Amino acid sequence: MKATRLAIPDLVLLEPRVFQDERGFFFESFNQRTFEEAVGSTATFVQDNHSRSQKHVLRGLHYQIGRPQGKLVRVTEGEVYDVAVDIRKGSPYFGKWVGEVLSAENRKQLWIPEGFAHGFLVLSDHADFLYKTTDYYAPDCERTIVWNDRSLAIDWPCTDGEPRLSPKDQVGASLQDAELSEMGR
Repeated sequence: MKATRLAIPDLVLLEPRVFQDERGFFFESFNQRTFEEAVGSTATFVQDNHSRSQKHVLRGLHYQIGRPQGKLVRVTEGEVYDVAVDIRKGSPYFGKWVGEVLSAENRKQLWIPEGFAHGFLVLSDHADFLYKTTDYYAPDCERTIVWNDRSLAIDWPCTDGEPRLSPKDQVGASLQDAELSEMGR
């Protein structure tokens, strides 16, 4: 597995070694030991989630206070533009973001540790998005930062106008007004 630290070094892009021939392909999508060596820390995953979204759907930017979640994310069908925003108080990268294209074709995975808000925009007709989390979903702890917060200036590749949002994502807070707790480093 190839591991690449991104512009925010705690974010790690993982690219599995793929064995492919005329019959199809095989790759190891997760190995605890390999993962911990790649990211340089331990993580215990407690929940796996799978969502399907249509083209132009934008989900996020989500995070949990009090019960922050680390996420290992990937796409098994289609393509998304995946974004992680550092919301760790005191971090030298606070308010900075990283975006990566994840797809079934490139098989890349992104490790997003606790202390980040996360979202994605579907670029293909639809996308199946899978992710492992380090804590359970807690609806009372979930918060949303608005996708188009001017202070973040995320360069979403919205080519056909505004993205499709859920009601809760339409009313997310700005980073300045967001409820943040101490999380991560």
